[in-house]
Amino acid sequence: MNNNDLKRLKTQLIDLKASLLQQEDEHKQSIQAVELDQAKVGRLSRMDAMQAQEMALETARRCTKHIVEVEKALLRIESDDYGVCIECDESINIRRLEFYPACVYCIGCAEKLEEGF
Repeated sequence: MNNNDLKRLKTQLIDLKASLLQQEDEHKQSIQAVELDQAKVGRLSRMDAMQAQEMALETARRCTKHIVEVEKALLRIESDDYGVCIECDESINIRRLEFYPACVYCIGCAEKLEEGF
């Protein structure tokens, strides 16, 4: 991977992080306590609201996890470990990194891990 590729992927990671932070903020704002007053809200409406709340919580959790992965990738760029598989120490294909810049496994190791599940 050359310097231009690295700069482009770093920019992509920074943009992705900004987007994820914005999404996380939006999801956290949509998580509100469900009102339990039956005079105002029916049981099915409360159940729908509770389900929507749980979905927003899970989405926010996934967003946070993704942000951490992106931050780790940015740290790997700074320490010159970026683009190297954490399992086998081989280079990760540039096309794989372009698709998912926070990737930590080469395709071979990713497939082996997938088979283990």
